Amino acid sequence: MTTIPMYDPLSPEMISDPYPAYARMLEERPIHWHPVMRAWVVVRHADCVRVLREHATFARDPGRTGEEIPDFRQNVQMMDPPEQTPLRQLLVGAMRSQDKDQLFQEAVAFLRGRLTAQEPGEPFDWMATLAAPFALHMSAALLGVPEPDDEAYAEISHGIALRMDAGLAPENIPQGDAARKRLNELGESWFPRPEGDDGLIANLIRRADKEFAGSHYIRNSAAMMFNASYGTIFAMVGNAAHLLATVPGLLPELSVPSHVATGVDELIRYDGPAQGTSRTAVTETEIQGTRIAAGDSVVTLLAAANRDPLVFKDPQDIKLDRRPNPHLGFGSGPHACFGSEFGKLSITAMIHALRDEGLRPCLAAEPTRRTTATVRSLDVLPVRLSR
Repeated sequence: MTTIPMYDPLSPEMISDPYPAYARMLEERPIHWHPVMRAWVVVRHADCVRVLREHATFARDPGRTGEEIPDFRQNVQMMDPPEQTPLRQLLVGAMRSQDKDQLFQEAVAFLRGRLTAQEPGEPFDWMATLAAPFALHMSAALLGVPEPDDEAYAEISHGIALRMDAGLAPENIPQGDAARKRLNELGESWFPRPEGDDGLIANLIRRADKEFAGSHYIRNSAAMMFNASYGTIFAMVGNAAHLLATVPGLLPELSVPSHVATGVDELIRYDGPAQGTSRTAVTETEIQGTRIAAGDSVVTLLAAANRDPLVFKDPQDIKLDRRPNPHLGFGSGPHACFGSEFGKLSITAMIHALRDEGLRPCLAAEPTRRTTATVRSLDVLPVRLSR
């Protein structure tokens, strides 16, 4: 057996391409202790699903293991059932009340406008020119709020992404907490909404019960939803565009109507933004015969699980008609992303916009990835459009 170097998600090699290391871990070290993160790392699909779904054993809420969480960090993602359930139901109900067809048409129109504004053959940065403004526009449209300043919001979002890597880089905590406070201040400005507003937040306020009406949990959760939408769309349309620009024949195959829905899921499985998430064991348990003590942290590497050969045939290949496709690109269990359909809507809209305009992105120079471990995202993607 070869010796596998310690998992180092912030190393240049992992930022560039983590999947060879994931494949080695899947084969040789599917569960192991990470001394720097002081956590168990699990990579098998079944083990990740178990940790994410068994909330009674594996806590997301730090309060269940004795950590005190300040008000500014309290939101639906920091709660576990049963306390989480009423608020999650409110948020899911408000999300489902949105007009998805209208949002899709608006997304396609926005992207077509951005694409046609570029001179064919002239290089531009896909992330700054298209991904960031698109993510901001669609997140504001989804929640029914004014679009924040793009540069200021990009700084907030990046700070929060850095905060997610605190286990590896604790020096990111002050910047991340400052970004979270700025985000919550932005969220405060959205309440209350005027009468007649049909945005997500207005629907959320109308649905709010006595327990949560006016609660900072609702305001913080709404701000968190905006940032989750922005960050997911930004990273997803960047990663997907990179694949379209580098994998020959991918865009024409995706243009086949029967391949779009399954193809979007496959792009997310193959190179989605979510690399991992963590939980804490509240009682002693075992994973694949390995003892997990109460209080131990467990990191589930979702992106590795999405390449698990026990679940996905030929996991290193892109198969646009893959069925079934139980990828963990949006997590699983009570903390699964409840805006997943809007994330998929964004990639679908990008494919439609490119197809409608008869355009395809081609790399104009080497891209640059952001040095973040929890979220896999491009920072600069130089492309040119061709017909």
